[in-house]
Amino acid sequence: MVEKTNLKSEQLAVVERPISGSVFLEGAAGSGKTTVGIHRLLFLLESGVPANEILVIVPQRALEYPYVDALRQADLPPGGQVTVTTLSALAVETVQLFWSLAAPKIGFMPDQQPTILTLETAQYIMARIVDPLILEHGYFDAITIDRNRLYSQILDNLNKAAVVGFNFTEISQRLKDAWLGESAQFKTFDQVQECAELFRRYCIDHSLLDFSLQIESFRQLWEVRQVREYLLARYAHLIVDNAEEENPAFIDMLVDWLPDADSALILYDTNGGFRSFLGADPEHARFSFTQQADDYIQFSESFVNTPELDALANEFARQMQPDDYLKTDVDPRAALEYRDHRYYPEMLNWIADEIRYLVTEKHIPPGEIVVLAPFLSDALRFSLITRLEGLGIAARSHRPSRALREEPAARCLLTLAQLAHPQWNLKPTRFDVAYALMLSISSMDAGKTLDLVRAQLLAEAAYPHVESKSGLAPFEVLPIEVQERVSYLIGERYDALRLWIEGYIADHPVPEPPPPPPPDAPKRRRKKKVEAEAPPIPEIELDHFFSLIFGEVLSQIGFGMYGDFEAARVTTNLIDSARSFRRSLGGIIPAGKPSGAEYIEMVSGGLIAAQYVRRWQTNAEDSVLIAPAYTFLMNNQPATVQFWLDIGNRGWFERLYQPLTHPYVLSRWWKPGDKWTDEQEVGIRRETLYRLMIGLIRRCRGTIYLGLSQLSENGYESQGELLQAIQRMLRRLGRDQAHGDV
Repeated sequence: MVEKTNLKSEQLAVVERPISGSVFLEGAAGSGKTTVGIHRLLFLLESGVPANEILVIVPQRALEYPYVDALRQADLPPGGQVTVTTLSALAVETVQLFWSLAAPKIGFMPDQQPTILTLETAQYIMARIVDPLILEHGYFDAITIDRNRLYSQILDNLNKAAVVGFNFTEISQRLKDAWLGESAQFKTFDQVQECAELFRRYCIDHSLLDFSLQIESFRQLWEVRQVREYLLARYAHLIVDNAEEENPAFIDMLVDWLPDADSALILYDTNGGFRSFLGADPEHARFSFTQQADDYIQFSESFVNTPELDALANEFARQMQPDDYLKTDVDPRAALEYRDHRYYPEMLNWIADEIRYLVTEKHIPPGEIVVLAPFLSDALRFSLITRLEGLGIAARSHRPSRALREEPAARCLLTLAQLAHPQWNLKPTRFDVAYALMLSISSMDAGKTLDLVRAQLLAEAAYPHVESKSGLAPFEVLPIEVQERVSYLIGERYDALRLWIEGYIADHPVPEPPPPPPPDAPKRRRKKKVEAEAPPIPEIELDHFFSLIFGEVLSQIGFGMYGDFEAARVTTNLIDSARSFRRSLGGIIPAGKPSGAEYIEMVSGGLIAAQYVRRWQTNAEDSVLIAPAYTFLMNNQPATVQFWLDIGNRGWFERLYQPLTHPYVLSRWWKPGDKWTDEQEVGIRRETLYRLMIGLIRRCRGTIYLGLSQLSENGYESQGELLQAIQRMLRRLGRDQAHGDV
């Protein structure tokens, strides 16, 4: 079993409590709550509790791994398996198991098994509903927003209705009641309501379960005695980690569960609730669990922070949350490093140089360094990774909202898929072909790299070629000057890729349409012996194509994705996405249109990629993580060094532009009919910024570097609220030091 010698006495007291009753354990991030949860799980198993009676619940799949890894390393008794999952996954499993009971309550046909929609497939359905209304009737013409954001905000309204517990037909009225702006926005809210209702009707007609219907179905089933008894009998022991990140519907269900559980441990992160924009309700969770749990325990000691970092958190409390402030004599400036810069690129150069110094001189592993920003643009991501890799330091990025088409490997594969399926009539542009060739046929061997300039030269000369089914001309027919400029070594790789695509097309011919009947066919009544028709040639599925071309060509020695683990990860995600799309929506795609062609058009439209857990499985890599601040927080892993990028950016303080939804108006605590005022907006922003700062500080072991740039990435003067708060703190500390108080 996992050694317990490193546990503090207060942790051990919770771990080895009698196996009965419920405990609500609250503490700041880094106070050892998850460690207690893991050891409590192992203690239950050591004490003879059957593994299959234990349910460990986390708010998102990436947070499963501390528990899963502990189970893998422990010397467990044989028999059964602990269930480590999210409540969303448990909801889907329960709804599918008891579909005959759930279907009539929502309006489905019980004899039609449901299809579970992912974020991508739900957006695809929403696009099919909304796009005709936009094109034909001018819907949403009063706002400027990307289509994929428009779809996701309408879906978010449906999700909020489900997790909060109000009828989805009230979305528009709730938004209008709280609105204080121009009345013209009311028309937009009504259009949102109409699209939401059309989407819900479409889902019910086709037995599709998006997230909102999954939650509503699960809530209905929880009220059925047989279903509740099944779950209570199956899982007698509960461990709920990061309970503050759960939505009200799940919180209500867990509160109902506690009295009937043999034992329960609820872990709550003080100042958490970073998923509020997704429906998390930390205040409701804290109040409900403290009322229902048998015992309340609080941890105050941090296993992560230094005294200087504790003092820094205290300084933010002094400014933003005075009730949390505790006087201290420790100077927090010892935990900070900062330097002012005039221009944004100068700040990036400083950050890259500091990281090089930390890695080479201080011997801090790159995996213990994170670079955080309020938003991570493609330009910023590219600039930082390029600078770090130029210094010989590995770097990776993680941005859940990044669309699949923005991943270089995915963009390359999508272009090659269009070339390999000419029957789809999806003609990639010359630039897309050049970009795909650059990524496909380059290698690290000397003389075999293909830069974008030569790739464009090659694409312009070779594509489109009317005599080739793939549209790519043989290298030997290109002008001599092009061959010499590109090089014959690259030409060999190019021809190998082209021939593979040509062979693929030949192996998967498009069935010829049947010839038209002769003019006198209707008049002929003679019976003829019916000849056996040749079976139609099956069309290979797009996910299979991605797997084939990556495995047989792109990942081979000499080609662009050989040894590229990031490309392999993106390819795997793309395969999963295409497979899910085909299996979920294959039956409702317009007649005569291949699912692969429809999928490419969907991804090309910029729909957001679903959250793939394997993106977080690269944490063990010894590389610098570059990510949005909230993404890092929700992964719940500390780092030795943090870089806060561009602290003058107002994005640290302001919410994302969401004209079609409102995370606070559509929440449990909002009173219908109240108005959302500027004062409330500023108050929420200050509270959110405080939670963000405390969350980041509590997940740092050493030093926080503040990236200061007088001019932002877009060239505007930086005067954000985070910068002002830090300046006020430094000025006060300077005055106190001058008077001998520090």
